[in-house]
Amino acid sequence: MFQPPLALASLSGEADADWARAGADYAGAAVLGGIALEAESRAAARELVARDRTEFLPDDPLAFIDEQLAALADAPIQPGFNVRSATAEPIGDAARVCRDRNAFLEINAHCRQEELCAVGCGETLLRDGDRLCEYVEAAAKTGVTTGVKVRAEVPGVDLPELARRFENAGATFVHVDAMDSESVIDDISEATDLFVIANNGVRDDKTVREYVEYGADAVSVGRPSDNPVVLERVSDAVDRRLGAEASP
Repeated sequence: MFQPPLALASLSGEADADWARAGADYAGAAVLGGIALEAESRAAARELVARDRTEFLPDDPLAFIDEQLAALADAPIQPGFNVRSATAEPIGDAARVCRDRNAFLEINAHCRQEELCAVGCGETLLRDGDRLCEYVEAAAKTGVTTGVKVRAEVPGVDLPELARRFENAGATFVHVDAMDSESVIDDISEATDLFVIANNGVRDDKTVREYVEYGADAVSVGRPSDNPVVLERVSDAVDRRLGAEASP
C-alpha cells in the first residue's frame, strides 16, 4: 500500500496537511483527520471541543478534506483520511473526494469518547457489524482504497471475524489499535488477506519487531508522530524489519 511501511496515525484536530508533510521524511503514509462528516457526529465533536479536546470542525467537511489533500499533491507521502459518520451516505461522499485525490479512506470504528459513541460513531460500530460493513461497501464501491481503524479489547467483539466481514464488503486494509493485546495482529493476519497496520506503543525497534513477528504489514505512530526523534528511530526499525532487504 505504501513505502516505507510506516504510517502516521490520525490525531483529532491535529493531523492536517502540514503535519503530514512534516513527517514525510520518515513515513510512507499519513492518515489525516479524524473528521466528523454529518450533523450528529459534528454535534458530538462540538461537545468534545467544549470539554477542551481538539477537533476539526470546518464549515464544509468535504471541502476541508479536498483542500487538505490538494495541499499534499506534491508531497512524497501517501495520504489518507480518517472519517466519522452516524450514517453511511456521507462515507460515500468523502470516499469520492479521497478517490479523486489519490488518497485512501479510513472509516473510524475506533474512537471511544462517550459523545461519539452516543450517536453511533467510533467504537460503537464494532458492535454493529452490519452497519460497519454498509459503510465499507459505500466507500469501496466508489473505487477508493478503503480500510477501517479498529480497537482491540472491546467486550463482545471478535475482531478477526469482523475483519473477515469487512474484507468481504470491499476493504483493503485494517488499522488495528492493539491496546494490550498485540497477538490480535496475528489473529487478524491469519483470518484475512487484509493489509494490516499495527498501532499502539510503536516507539522503537522492540515494538516494531513484536508487531512484525505477529504478522503486521506496516506499523503506525500516533501521539509522537510530530516528534522527529521517535520517527527516525521507528523509521530505522521499520527499514530493518520490513524493508526490502529484510528476511521473511
